Parts: sequence; structure tokens; C-alpha cells
Amino acid sequence: MTLFIGLTGSIGMGKSTTAKMFAHRGIPVHDADQVVHDLYRGEAAPMIEAAFPGTVGDEGVDRAKLAKYVVGNDAQMKRLEAIVHPLVRQADEDFRHRMIESGEPLAILDIPLLFETSGEDRVDIIVVVTAPAEIQRQRVLDRPGMSVEKFESILERQTPDAEKRQRADFVIDTSLGMENARLQVDTIIKQLKAASKDA
Repeated sequence: MTLFIGLTGSIGMGKSTTAKMFAHRGIPVHDADQVVHDLYRGEAAPMIEAAFPGTVGDEGVDRAKLAKYVVGNDAQMKRLEAIVHPLVRQADEDFRHRMIESGEPLAILDIPLLFETSGEDRVDIIVVVTAPAEIQRQRVLDRPGMSVEKFESILERQTPDAEKRQRADFVIDTSLGMENARLQVDTIIKQLKAASKDA
């Protein structure tokens, strides 16, 4: 039996780095962000161009041009999600089938908006990556092209960190350094491998 672990966390919490730590321990990771990136360069591009003219070039969807349509516009964001989410869900299902068929004991579904998209129904265990708000803010504002307004707009669309932590089975605090985060990951893997054997 494969135990599916939903890995999530708000922007700037260190989720992508934590996902790599699981991958380095040999746990297969399905990265929803990477799936979207691939879709923007492939299957979803013509549909997005039809809905949002002028947003697709030779390299696929231009995220900066797309952002002008959707950031701060709920109706347009929902329109984009109606295109992308079903394709992401299909990629998710394909990954699940591969994991079950290959007999993997644990598999990570890296889902940025797990709670926001009712993704908790699709996983067995939820791991939330967190950090204090001031560290999160500094990390995000240090990113190229990020502004306070954009950061706050993104935060408004995400379930509050405190609520995510409350609903999690495990919480990983990434503010304590990389080595500490790795130890937290190792502890979770050990516990879940034991649980999957007992299941």
C-alpha cells in the first residue's frame, strides 16, 4: 500500500526546499508547481492564449503578462484555474497510479494550495512547512520582481499559516536551519515507513 503525503505551505515557507529533502531520501515527489510549469510550455498554452490573448510566446506562457490579467482579479483567476486545475489533477492521478503499481511505500504530493483546493481529501497524511511571519516576509520580498502589494495579494488567497499548522499531521519549521529541517524530514519518514508497514 502506498501512503500519499500531501506537502504544503504558504509562499516563502521553504516547501520546495523541503520537497527536495524528501526526494534526496528516495521518496518520489510529484511537484504541482513543476507540472504547471510544464503545462504552461505545452498542453495548456494554446488554451491560455485563447482565454488571455497575448500571454503566450515561443517559450510558452509569459507569467508576467498573464499576471496582468489575473492578479487581483478573482473572475479572471477562476477562469485560469478552470483551464489549469483539471490538467494538474490528471497529472496527479497518473502519478498515483505509477506509485501504486510500483509498490512505493511513501510518495509525496507537493501541493502549494492543498487546503485551498480541498486537496486534503486526496492524501493520507498532511505535512505543513512553516516559518515565522517575519522570516516568510523577508524571504518573499527578497525574490526578484516581488512587491509588498503582490506578496499581500498572494497571502490573501492562501489559508492562514496558523490554520494550516492546526490541520496538519506533521509540521516542519524551516526557520531553524537546513540541517534541522533535514532531521525533521528524517523523523517523519521513519514514522511513516513504520506506519505503512503496519497498515
